[in-house]
Amino acid sequence: MKIHRSEIVQMAQPAPESPGVYFFWNNKNLLYIGKATSLRDRISSYANKDINQSRGPKIVEMVSQVTKITWETYDSVLEALLAESRLIKEHQPTYNTRDKDNKSYYMIAITKESLPRVLLIRERDIDFTKKIAHPTELSKKIVLRSFFGPFPSGASARTALKILRKLFPFFDEKSTQSHAKDFYMSLGLAPKDTEDSFQKTYEKNIKGLELFLSGKKNTLIERLRKNMHTSAQKQEFEEADRIKRQIFALEHINDIALLRHETHTSKESFRIEAFDIAHLQGDNMVGVMTVIENGEPQKSAYRKFIIRSVNKSNDTKALEEILTRRFGHPGWGSPSLIVVDGGKAQKRVTERICRLYGISAPIVAVVKDEKHKPKALMGVEDIIEKYKKHILLANNEAHRFAITYHKSKRKIQR
Repeated sequence: MKIHRSEIVQMAQPAPESPGVYFFWNNKNLLYIGKATSLRDRISSYANKDINQSRGPKIVEMVSQVTKITWETYDSVLEALLAESRLIKEHQPTYNTRDKDNKSYYMIAITKESLPRVLLIRERDIDFTKKIAHPTELSKKIVLRSFFGPFPSGASARTALKILRKLFPFFDEKSTQSHAKDFYMSLGLAPKDTEDSFQKTYEKNIKGLELFLSGKKNTLIERLRKNMHTSAQKQEFEEADRIKRQIFALEHINDIALLRHETHTSKESFRIEAFDIAHLQGDNMVGVMTVIENGEPQKSAYRKFIIRSVNKSNDTKALEEILTRRFGHPGWGSPSLIVVDGGKAQKRVTERICRLYGISAPIVAVVKDEKHKPKALMGVEDIIEKYKKHILLANNEAHRFAITYHKSKRKIQR
């Protein structure tokens, strides 16, 4: 006997309003694994009448087969995110695997070096047997010591690493560059190499990170407590205090950015982000992002960008810059649809940047005539047909906002 919507709500009632991972079962078969900020709210959401529109036919098909729902709770959204990834990899549930299709998810990878780096690498770029990665954007192969994932959302994985970096300062691709090293150290996001025990301390950070990513937080805390007591007995009070602060941070993880991301997802709102460039023959070049959510402009979410990478007319390069800067801010939310002003060139550069950052939202390009009026829309036909009105609104808002911003910059220059 299958579960109906009313029964899903009833089964969700015992679930706590805390972060966790939930499991949908069909008799003995595991159908789906998901994560939640509030287990009760997320499980109840599958009983919504508009689930077909908000979640899609695959999820409707999956819900129709459910006979049992179970869950596991975690202390933070971050731990729930990492647990979801581990459990999907371990159990390969039918609908998680089917939902993946041909997408290449991201892995958190730790390099095998004297000072290991922590990187986010696409799954397709890793040879798991040989523990070697060769990302397309890097010329050399990378030998790996460990890897964790996969993560369906590149934005969530990046946010998770930002949180973890405060707990276990590590080097990544940027912070190992000589001109950036001191900057990252000053922010506490890369370890300071001024101490005699630097190599030893850094290795402890990496091992701690690996334990946490493996879901062994309790083991990690026990190990840290032993190290803290040992340091105190040796009268190494500075080291003991550092470990004490690390334990406190692990027990009080601040993952507000992930909470924002999860809240946005759970509300099933449809967020359109539109981008446009404005300049006068290359002078005072600026870019903007506007947001239409569920058909309504969200002006508090609009963003302005002064173009820094080009000093002459080059719209595609300018678009590449603002998209890169925008997707470097996962806390701004996740787009359901991306709209760019232009043609094939603008659409291609947007697709490339989205692949780089693990953004899976569909892309629509608005082609203009000589009077800068929309004459064609390039993208998936079903998406265009369904959201045409909102796409044009988002594009019009972006054009208006960009022109206004550009004019204000020109006035300042006079």
